[in-house]
Amino acid sequence: MKLTLTQRLSIVFSALLLACCGASAWLQIRSSDLHDQEVIQGLSRDLAGHIARSAPLMDANGLRPDAVRQLFGQLMVVNPSVEVYLLDNQGRIKGDDAPIGHVKREQVNLAPIRRFIAGDTLPILGDDPRSTDTRKVFSAAPLQVNGQAPSGYIYVVLLGEAHDALAARVSASSVLRTTLWYTALVTLLGLIAGLMAFGLITRPLKRLSAAMLRFDANGEPDTQPHVPRSSSAGTRDEIAVLETAFAQMAARIGEQWRELTRQDQQRRELLANISHDLRTPLTSLHGYLETLSLKSDTLGETERKRYLAIALAQSVKVGRLAQALFELARLEHGNVQPAWEEFSLVDLVQDVFQKFELPAEARHIHLRAEIPQRLPTVCADLGMIERVLTNLLDNAIRHTPADGTIGVDLAYRDGKVSVTVSDSGSGIPANLRDGLFERPFSSGGGHRGGGFGLLIVQRMLQLHHSQIRLVEHTGAGAVFCFELPTSLSSQTTGATV
Repeated sequence: MKLTLTQRLSIVFSALLLACCGASAWLQIRSSDLHDQEVIQGLSRDLAGHIARSAPLMDANGLRPDAVRQLFGQLMVVNPSVEVYLLDNQGRIKGDDAPIGHVKREQVNLAPIRRFIAGDTLPILGDDPRSTDTRKVFSAAPLQVNGQAPSGYIYVVLLGEAHDALAARVSASSVLRTTLWYTALVTLLGLIAGLMAFGLITRPLKRLSAAMLRFDANGEPDTQPHVPRSSSAGTRDEIAVLETAFAQMAARIGEQWRELTRQDQQRRELLANISHDLRTPLTSLHGYLETLSLKSDTLGETERKRYLAIALAQSVKVGRLAQALFELARLEHGNVQPAWEEFSLVDLVQDVFQKFELPAEARHIHLRAEIPQRLPTVCADLGMIERVLTNLLDNAIRHTPADGTIGVDLAYRDGKVSVTVSDSGSGIPANLRDGLFERPFSSGGGHRGGGFGLLIVQRMLQLHHSQIRLVEHTGAGAVFCFELPTSLSSQTTGATV
């Protein structure tokens, strides 16, 4: 069965908590036993010496069995938990008052006894004569006769069989069970509290995981999962920082996806408009050429020249459109970079005006320029800026009626030279103003829209870190404005047009 990360962490946490509680309980019991043994051994340290001095257990003839049995019996009646033994110099048991068959050893190791007599740190455990492998706290003292060298030892086991039996009965009593139940209850409460705290800590991680599972890369605002943006400033909570980072990433991906969708829609519209703009002149060109081919023998010289002129005009229109598409593609893919140079914008405007003098006179359109007396030179790509002005003026002439006016105004503001191109034509319809410089609009239907010329203008100005904008104004026509940086030398010139 697959478990979630939270479940696995909870199981590990529970196991560690139970193990720690068990180890802590064992250590407490163990330390309590050692403490009790040390206290008991410390309090009874002189018990064996007192026994050795209180009554003669040996005389010149050796051990006095009656005296030993009588004394040992009295001591065990007074304190049933002690067991007294008489040992010789090799540790062999020479006297005791134990019931028959209870003594399991014939000899006791003397090393702990010597350490006890020497005063080593308590507790010191010695052999239990009534067990083959048990070690218990004891009291010991040398046994001397007439002040001579020790002829044996008094060995007192402080926690004998009576103590063990009583401890076994008490361990099964209600007091111990109640204590164990209290310990288990405290452990359970600690486990519950720990799991609740762990759940609260991992809740942001669960919320983040759910948000990541529900995340929709389409990036629509109404379909995005709600991710609380915790304030990560100044916090050390890694989950909160990760949650905030994911929210920012989700918003960024959504924005990028919507931008890609918008660009894809623009490309679809671009292809549709290209198809429309190419189909009309190509159809016309094909029709006139086909007519010339089929009726070459019946057409007069005048009609033949007129058809050829129309076909030639349509081919020129297709060529201009193809050239514009090629230039726009180069700008879109970054294949063109501006060649920065200093030049006079006044002289450039004069050159462009001269280019459009004949078309303007043919349509009875007046060209006007407003240029201040002192204007700094600009730093830009001369060819690109000439193309920008050419496209804007060409677009203005095509949409300005006879006896109209086209104006170019130059001004110096905030370290930049602003260029404003205005006309008295039909203006830009309100429904075409959004995205005017982002996608071309078909020029059919008699309405003025944005063609490839405005797209090329926008891309070229973007390479100059500038933007072209449509200026809102009262009256007829359209007004476009953009800015160019001045040159470093800030040379000035005076000119009039």
